[in-house]
Amino acid sequence: MFDTATPITPAIGIEVSGVSGAQLASAEAAQWCRSALDRHGVVLFRECHIGDGDLVTLSRLLGEVVVPPMGGGKDHPEVSAISLDPAETVLASYNTGTFHWHIDGATDAIPQLGTLLTAIEVSTEGGDTEFANTYAAYDALPDEDKAQFADLQVVHSFATAQLLANPDPTDKQRASWARVPTRVHPLVWTRGNGRKSLLIGATAGEVVGMSPEEGQALIKRLLDWSTQPRFALRHHWHRGDLVLWDNTGMLHRAIPYTATSRRLMHRTTLVGEEAVA
Repeated sequence: MFDTATPITPAIGIEVSGVSGAQLASAEAAQWCRSALDRHGVVLFRECHIGDGDLVTLSRLLGEVVVPPMGGGKDHPEVSAISLDPAETVLASYNTGTFHWHIDGATDAIPQLGTLLTAIEVSTEGGDTEFANTYAAYDALPDEDKAQFADLQVVHSFATAQLLANPDPTDKQRASWARVPTRVHPLVWTRGNGRKSLLIGATAGEVVGMSPEEGQALIKRLLDWSTQPRFALRHHWHRGDLVLWDNTGMLHRAIPYTATSRRLMHRTTLVGEEAVA
């Protein structure tokens, strides 16, 4: 459908130029995006300048859309603002947590299926987004590691992620973090089509059945493995860029930017699909 589509690396990403946001709000475009996500994990539409209405339409064509309990827009409650500016979002104080590798919705009962993120304003310093393909990282593991990890479960918590960004929290902050449910997910996330990825990142704090030290060492080892350059890409944002990614197969993180940065992103996420046992 898109003649200008060009793979970014052999392992991850495809870029499309010359497409408008309005063109993406169609069943044909959504079908192309699904296929591209399955093959490349990350899909970039360069400077398409998609509006919130078309962003929601495309998201609904891709799947069921999450309506966030906090931080959604007035006209489009499915759309969240991502910023460090409290005037843009009530969740601004938590967004430094995005500076660490993570997946979206890891503390949901089922992690979110996919994410769509568009740049309204960009930072003059920092603010790039990095992605890492944990399908490819899992596939490259030795067979003995795959066998060892097959039945392991990982505890994901909001507090674990926030402690990376704020290692000396107040009691009030700890109490706020504790209100977000802690979840236990398989380390190896398996889809109905048999594809497997690693469900790790900043929220991953413990491995069930291991000592804290042993579990954290394994999580760090797999995070370091999965974010090697051969599995990763770094996206430098232009105003109007739209990036979609397979959330349970792609880690991502923002390169740090300052609280005074004008960086502003609009995001939608898709309801997850349960892993296959």
